[in-house]
Amino acid sequence: MFHSRAKALNQAQSNLLLHWSNRTKLQPYHTLRRPNKPKTKPRRERPHRDAAKPRKPIPFVSDVKEVQGPEDALSLFREYHEMGFKHDYPSYSALIYKLARNRNFEAVETILGHVRDRNIHCKDTLFIALIQHYGKAKLVEKAIELFHQINSFNCVRTLQSFNSLLNVLVDSDRFADADEIFGRCNQMGFRPNSISYNIMIKGWLKKGELDEARKGELEEATGLLEDMRQKGKYPNAVTYALLMEGLCIVGKYEEAKKMMFDMEYRGCKPRLVNYGVLISDLGRRGKIEAAKYLLQEMKKRRFKPDVVIYNILINFLCKEGRAIEAYKVLIEMQVGGFEPNAATYRMMVDGFCQIKDFEGGLKVLIAMLKSKHCPRLKTFECLVTGLLKCGNVDGTCFVLEEMENRNMQLCCEAWEAPVVDACGKDIVAGEKMTEVISAD
Repeated sequence: MFHSRAKALNQAQSNLLLHWSNRTKLQPYHTLRRPNKPKTKPRRERPHRDAAKPRKPIPFVSDVKEVQGPEDALSLFREYHEMGFKHDYPSYSALIYKLARNRNFEAVETILGHVRDRNIHCKDTLFIALIQHYGKAKLVEKAIELFHQINSFNCVRTLQSFNSLLNVLVDSDRFADADEIFGRCNQMGFRPNSISYNIMIKGWLKKGELDEARKGELEEATGLLEDMRQKGKYPNAVTYALLMEGLCIVGKYEEAKKMMFDMEYRGCKPRLVNYGVLISDLGRRGKIEAAKYLLQEMKKRRFKPDVVIYNILINFLCKEGRAIEAYKVLIEMQVGGFEPNAATYRMMVDGFCQIKDFEGGLKVLIAMLKSKHCPRLKTFECLVTGLLKCGNVDGTCFVLEEMENRNMQLCCEAWEAPVVDACGKDIVAGEKMTEVISAD
């Protein structure tokens, strides 16, 4: 048996050798060469990272956004707690945001107390938002108090929260307090950035405007700019825009314009905000043609105007009673790829009403409603009375229907004029109609 297996193996080996010899005879002769070494090292391929999985929405956070009032939000919070849901920072912050937006600051402080007692790690964005809400509600002392308490909430106080408080103080006409806290910035461990300086420059200019000591305050603001440079902070376009606005306020338009062109040599390219300051000043002084020329100059310098720039020009054209020209600017804006916003449409409708072109106002209103924007009640009233006087009953009915769809109604005073006009000299009929409309 052993010999038979050995014989089989020998036979297989001989078959393999025969096959190999036949194969090598058929193949052409090749000289084996070493492959050339690459001169540069091959790049290492970065390991492929899987796309980050989207975070699962937190049920309470999703639900609290849907409730209407603060009481409903608090009830929902308690319901989730009773169901065994463990509230953490996302839940607490969502609830606090909801309460602050509804200005229920008493409840906000209660919830903050729970957050501090449980030593929940917080983000500074929560306190920045609360400082801003306190500012809007004119609760400046609360904003200051919260800023000083941030570190007690297992949260690090940042320059962003400092800037938020600084801005609240300036906007609340508490410039002396803003100046004092800005002076103690380094003691608090902060190094002011461009935003900090911009807020202070805005404060100096605002203070000058209120105190009528505008020239002196402008010099202070300009001095702050030099201080900024000395400390290695680079002014940005907003910094220059604020100073340009200050120059325009004191009647130094040419100096403001020169500053805009000089800022590029100082390493800061002009932006639309800088052109906006100049166009606004020209419009304010009734120099509409100069404003339009500056707009064209902007385009030549390859600055593409945005909705804000167009709105500035449309606003002043409408105020000057030049709604037809303003409408052409609106068309130019749309051709340029910018959609009018609510402010654009409101200015245009009011502009047409001002020149008694109620048909033109109606056309703009229709476009406005199609764009999901809505005019003010006063604008609706002006269109109704104007269209009635023009005899456009269909247009009047259309406007009234749109008002009804938005739960808006004409007041008695708005109805009185068209009724009297419709009744003509029949004063008694006019009085009776007015009584009917005024009846509950």
